[in-house]
Amino acid sequence: MATLIVNGQERRYDGDPDMPLLWYLRDEAGLTGTKFGCGQALCGACTVHVDGVATFACVTPLSAVEGAKVTTIEGLSPDGGHPVQAAWRNLNVSQCGYCQAGQIMQAAALLAGTPDPTDEQIDSAMTGNLCRCGTYPRIRAAIKQAARGGRRAEGGQP
Repeated sequence: MATLIVNGQERRYDGDPDMPLLWYLRDEAGLTGTKFGCGQALCGACTVHVDGVATFACVTPLSAVEGAKVTTIEGLSPDGGHPVQAAWRNLNVSQCGYCQAGQIMQAAALLAGTPDPTDEQIDSAMTGNLCRCGTYPRIRAAIKQAARGGRRAEGGQP
């Protein structure tokens, strides 16, 4: 039996310990904000936090998260008020939106460990999260805005 804390709530699962965390979250826990993209840890659509570390849920078996704290996009901020989520809305980052939960989770993990990242640190941290729509400039701007606590820079620019 796997026991883990998902978005602050203890959960138990008696099924296959090799089941990817992604499928547990979506199919068993009903948390569908975490998306399936590639199933091979190549796109980042499935990014969640495991004990505060950005993790690709599609290749992480349940056995690897026994006793861990897992945070999904639904648990990042119940009201959507996390600084990264606010910056995403302020700057209209999403285009199709499919990858954005993973992008937001990766960005939140980056800012938790690096509160004032450089462009190079942002690019390095976000490199595993792909956006087919190419919203990378808006993603970087939103991360910078979130790092500033959601404030816009002088002149109204992100």
